[in-house]
Amino acid sequence: MATAQLSTIDATVARTNRMLGEIEQVFGWPAQRRHQSYVALTAVLHALRDRLPLAEVVHLGAQLPMLVRGMYYEGWDPTSAPAKLDRDEFVARVRRDFRFDVDGGAERLIQVVTQVLRRHVSDGEWRDVRATVPAELRGLLAQ
Repeated sequence: MATAQLSTIDATVARTNRMLGEIEQVFGWPAQRRHQSYVALTAVLHALRDRLPLAEVVHLGAQLPMLVRGMYYEGWDPTSAPAKLDRDEFVARVRRDFRFDVDGGAERLIQVVTQVLRRHVSDGEWRDVRATVPAELRGLLAQ
């Protein structure tokens, strides 16, 4: 029993590190900047979570690795979902939560992080996520 639990924990840590590493690779950040990639992932996840309708929040969360799922739901208030963020407000929200300088600014950060997310959820789920946000915001998210 303990071995199976440890295996699950090891697997979620590995999947989370893989996601963070993918963000770092795109921006050329060394692994020593892991906190920065963590903040990038969290900032985009929270903005996306708060913009999605309640059912879609839960469907997306169910496909995330356990550790990333915890990051995703941290501080969430489902009674205020969804926040009616337009494109500029969404970008400003990410910029507010990610206070590091990054090549291409917050829009590029959103694109990179959503590309990583896109690779870690099913095609159908990502289509659903994109379909539930306004067209102006959809353009920021990975295909």
